[in-house]
Amino acid sequence: QDAIDRKEKRSETFKAAVHGLETDTPALKTEELGRRAPQWVRDNLVTMCMRCKEPFNALTRRRHHCRACGYVVCARCSDYKAELQYDGNRPNRVCQECFIFLTGHTVLEDREGKHKGILEKGAAEVSSRSLLCSFLQLLDKNGKGGTRGWFVIPQDDPLVLYIYAAPQDVRAHTSIPLLGYQVRDMPQSESRHLFQLAQSRQVFTFVADTEELKQRWMKAMARSAAGITDPEEEEEGDE
Repeated sequence: QDAIDRKEKRSETFKAAVHGLETDTPALKTEELGRRAPQWVRDNLVTMCMRCKEPFNALTRRRHHCRACGYVVCARCSDYKAELQYDGNRPNRVCQECFIFLTGHTVLEDREGKHKGILEKGAAEVSSRSLLCSFLQLLDKNGKGGTRGWFVIPQDDPLVLYIYAAPQDVRAHTSIPLLGYQVRDMPQSESRHLFQLAQSRQVFTFVADTEELKQRWMKAMARSAAGITDPEEEEEGDE
């Protein structure tokens, strides 16, 4: 039965949302930590620890789940044990934050000087308050390869495009200031829906999954490139 329960937790999926992906994993309320089993964040939706933001790799930084909050964390950030009420008060692997909350113990760790940088905006949080977010592919300079990632234009930072490796990552790996760019439509190539951002010699080429999604991104980027930050201003311009 324990094996079945563990398998069921691992197979839980997110609800469908915009274009088939929900970016908000239902989170337990603070008072529910340890009292109710969490819904685990799926391994393939993160590329870095959701606590310390260090990237995962196959050898030295493996993925683990906090049994209290369900976050995907590295071994260092989950090197704690706490008794969980939903599991008969047996000790379980938990992340540092949940350990502190559940046990009341403090953890001595030097975190001074680690200020939140411009890229340290969690993808799920930003996507829930975004002007537009979805998967896109950013092609390399020769147009033959590229990187597929989770792209977001936040409501509170509408002139910047944030690029995440996965939709639950807690840190963007890069950003593109959109102000002043030109948005170019490109003819469909091999069933790929292409468009570009161009400014001087800097050109970014994107591939959308559908033509409809491509048009939505072109409209959103053109608005940001023109410095339009108020959605109502956009609506007035469309009339």
